[in-house]
Amino acid sequence: MGASDVIYYTFHLQELRSIIQWNTWHAPVHERDPEKEPVSLRICFDFLDKTSRSFSAVIKELHPELLVPIALFYLILRGLDTIEDDMTLPLDKKDPLLRDFYKITEKEGWSFNGSGPDERDRELLVQFHYVTEEYRKVKPVYREIINGITRQMGEGMADFCKMATDGKAGVDTVKDYDMYCYYVAGLVGIGLTRLFVESGLANPALKERQHLQTSMGLFLQKTNVIRDIKEDWDDKRRFWPREIWSKYVDDFEDLFKPEHREAALNCSSDMVLNSLNHADECLFYLAGLKEQSVFNFAAIPQAMAVATLALVFRNPELFKRNIKITKGEACQIMLDSTQNLQKVCEVFRKFVRRIHKKNTPKDPNFLKISIACGKVEQFIESIFPSQDPKALQRAAEAAPQAKKEEDPAEVKAREEAKWDTIYMLIAVMGTLFILSCIMIGLAWLAGARFDVAARELSQGKFSRPDSDTAGTLVDKYDRGEL
Repeated sequence: MGASDVIYYTFHLQELRSIIQWNTWHAPVHERDPEKEPVSLRICFDFLDKTSRSFSAVIKELHPELLVPIALFYLILRGLDTIEDDMTLPLDKKDPLLRDFYKITEKEGWSFNGSGPDERDRELLVQFHYVTEEYRKVKPVYREIINGITRQMGEGMADFCKMATDGKAGVDTVKDYDMYCYYVAGLVGIGLTRLFVESGLANPALKERQHLQTSMGLFLQKTNVIRDIKEDWDDKRRFWPREIWSKYVDDFEDLFKPEHREAALNCSSDMVLNSLNHADECLFYLAGLKEQSVFNFAAIPQAMAVATLALVFRNPELFKRNIKITKGEACQIMLDSTQNLQKVCEVFRKFVRRIHKKNTPKDPNFLKISIACGKVEQFIESIFPSQDPKALQRAAEAAPQAKKEEDPAEVKAREEAKWDTIYMLIAVMGTLFILSCIMIGLAWLAGARFDVAARELSQGKFSRPDSDTAGTLVDKYDRGEL
């Protein structure tokens, strides 16, 4: 923790408390035992830590039945994604790698050292033979699922890479954007669902609802695309669809110029709206997960995504740097998201309301965003009503009965207490009145001129007169008695 972190958490004690609570009290549902693993599998988990700390943490707490298959599934897709992102690879080399990667996963001893030197996950491909070695030990039914998803994803990535090479820079239509997110993330949701159901740790009905599976991936990917706009643009990549950004600026680079800041914020709210439309389906999906570790694995990224949407919504910093939720916020979200669906719904409600609060009538998407936020809240209310109808009915039925059975002695005592208070007030007011009359009478007997005081007050003279004015008053009203 650096000096800036110390200063930050000094003024954000609640976030510091969340970090301490998570590190102190969080108990994994299942714990991995590295001592019982072969060296090649431990190396795979080391790569998992290096490629993604957030996903690594939740993967390593999964049920033993799915721990290794999902860890290797993630590394395989990360390897595929590394090839797709590598701008140094020519298309004639990249295309066959992407399309045949599902075959490579079972090829003994395969590795690849042709990635650019600056690729973050280059080393994973260099030592990919450890992944293939462990992957061949996975149950055939799980390998069939993972291979099918890897094949579809590789083909989709290859198609988009070809489009970019043909001069079609970036994504044009919202339909293309949805298709891209489907290939890189929606398919992951489908594959994971099949693994969950096949292992018996999820409701089999989820397998039949592909739109829910797809929404899980699309919600995460679209949120990441919004958050990473500056980083992607610096890498000469554009994933925001032209169909959306062209409504606000003429050129995509205008989004980063200060003179177009309001247009850029309106454009980002349009992107947030596109992502937010998947939120209620993600909650519906989570209701079908039966095992706690699987629920945690799916719920935490979704809760992080809705928090990220609230952070980037109408945030000018989005176009200046890569912004993320703080570690303290992340720990609080993980604490809330590893309990049950109702707590996850509360997290969604909290951040959706934050989006709604930041929404402004100046935004052309104001009404649509308000409706999208209301849709999420309405869904949450439908499964977890804030007012339980049965409880309200029981309370209504109990109230007349309680009134009917009230103790007569309590009624009498309450009535007497009321009159005692009234009598006390009368006595106090009467005493004050008598004392006031006595004091005024004594003042009058002592020679107080109430007529002079009344006349001066009627003329609006409320302050104490100075010495000259006082002398004048004395001369004016002096009757010579003394």
